[in-house]
Amino acid sequence: MIRAAILGASGYVGGELMRLIAGHPAIEVGVAFGASNAGQKVTAVHPHLAIAYPGAALAAWDPGLLNGCDLILAALPHGETQRLADQLLAPGIPFVDLGADFRLNSAAEFERWYGEPHSRPDLLETFTYGLPEFFRDEISHSKRVAAPGCYPTAASLALRPLVEAGGIDRQGIIVDAASGVSGAGRAASAATHFCAVDGNYRAYGLINHRHTAEMEMVSGASVLFTPHLMAASRGILATCYARATGPCDPLAILREAYAGEKFVHVGETPPETKWATGSNAAFLTARHDERTGTVLALAAIDNLGKGAAGQMIQCANLMLGLDEGAGLSNMGVYP
Repeated sequence: MIRAAILGASGYVGGELMRLIAGHPAIEVGVAFGASNAGQKVTAVHPHLAIAYPGAALAAWDPGLLNGCDLILAALPHGETQRLADQLLAPGIPFVDLGADFRLNSAAEFERWYGEPHSRPDLLETFTYGLPEFFRDEISHSKRVAAPGCYPTAASLALRPLVEAGGIDRQGIIVDAASGVSGAGRAASAATHFCAVDGNYRAYGLINHRHTAEMEMVSGASVLFTPHLMAASRGILATCYARATGPCDPLAILREAYAGEKFVHVGETPPETKWATGSNAAFLTARHDERTGTVLALAAIDNLGKGAAGQMIQCANLMLGLDEGAGLSNMGVYP
């Protein structure tokens, strides 16, 4: 079995990684690092994993514990991968990072969107962007992958094929996307506790949300992105608007682009977040409104699945030469 080290195992994404790996035919958890809960049993932090990990405990960070591991999966807070880069990369084994530290290919772009200098610009070009539907070959030949999170994944899946086909204008694209509360992480805040979220729907990160940079990098277009928080635990729904360059059939473009993709379904029905819950699936649709000259494209994913842990496993499978879908489901849990 391939032994995986998980960093950030005490968080929601870490727990989802452990859940997926428990059902993986070729990967097992070698060590699970959880700084905020180090020493605690996995069953105390993630009770839903009690049957799969009855005696396991979370470890404090110790690079020596990477010995004997064949894969590193990191779901750490912003900036931590830069700080630990030398220790994480020293073993020379496949490394998948969910953090945004190495997603952008330019230190200048990173500073523009994150408001701080990149501490390891020398490493930026050594990472591959981990969205398999677009960069499958590069991921397969890489040992360092920066997997995108939920918002960039949903928006990029909806937009990139339309841009590449010339069906929409590269300027003036609008992305409105809503996320479940788990996307904000496990630590509660005044904005994410039950009383603030229940029965509420709010926009945040206006104009300059940092994930805009990835959407533009992957789609090759100019994007105005507005994220929203919805009263749900999981899910992302991205609604994208663009000017049509002329008569087009955006649904046909998406169908052709994703023909044969095991985790992407393109259909007539507007997608819903619950369709993707617990899976690595993405559900898309698109329309051309001739009256306004607008193309409308929608994508729904699970923010902890295709938007996080599922995508990391998908990338790891490619890097390790395994079946790309190993340990992953393209069917959601409903209702």
